[in-house]
Amino acid sequence: MTAKAETATTFHQLHEGPEPLLLPNAWDAGSARLMESLGAKAVATTSAGVAWTHGFPDGDVLPVRMLVATIVAIARAIRVPLTVDVEGGYSDDPAAVEETIARIVEAGAVGNNIEDGSSAPDLLCLKIERSKRAGQHFGIDLFVNARTDVYLRGLAPEDKRVAEVLSRARLYRHAGASGLFVPGLRDPAEIRAVAADAGLPLNVMAWPGLPAATELAQLGVRRLSAGSGISQALWGKAASLAADFLKTGKSEPLGDGAMAYPAINALFGKR
Repeated sequence: MTAKAETATTFHQLHEGPEPLLLPNAWDAGSARLMESLGAKAVATTSAGVAWTHGFPDGDVLPVRMLVATIVAIARAIRVPLTVDVEGGYSDDPAAVEETIARIVEAGAVGNNIEDGSSAPDLLCLKIERSKRAGQHFGIDLFVNARTDVYLRGLAPEDKRVAEVLSRARLYRHAGASGLFVPGLRDPAEIRAVAADAGLPLNVMAWPGLPAATELAQLGVRRLSAGSGISQALWGKAASLAADFLKTGKSEPLGDGAMAYPAINALFGKR
């Protein structure tokens, strides 16, 4: 078994509990190395954070070459497994999606998130199948995390959302998905129902009102993602600091809560 195949196997095993895999999503090599240094067992990217870093909006518009370059940089900086958010695969052509997934695996990823968005579930099934095929080309069992936006986009009436998620979960599981990601799912009873019947490790996203990780474990959740939350928080902090500096020219606020220069620099020394 190759080193990459072993890393992929390790990533699968991290979803076997009993505690949820906590993923504080990164957006570049520096943030990924920071997450790893703080004890993250794996690193996941946030598509929004990566897009914003390159000056693009989130939403399947980031040029794939920029995504691949980001993955190459992250893979060089970390030793833990890397999974990449590829949004909807940047195409509705399953063959093009397979080519993109092959490029991210070659760049260093052992997992990916791919979403249905507002498209028909059958299209995501084809993308999942092509994603798995791309992983097999490199001799790895790629962890394909199928994201459904039933809650995020309100694709079903509130009282029918669990049933719709489970219907899609069955399709995605049969297509070869390794996990199910349901951003916006936060009600404990609904989380328990989805976790019990999806037949896949359940991933939820940090969200106001979401139960704590200890309770999520009891409800059956196997993965908890920060999503774009950390990136958004830092954008907010940067905007506040820059606005204050432009207004007052004061230096003191820049040091409030700042990580020391030597500590940051030390993250990237020889390992």
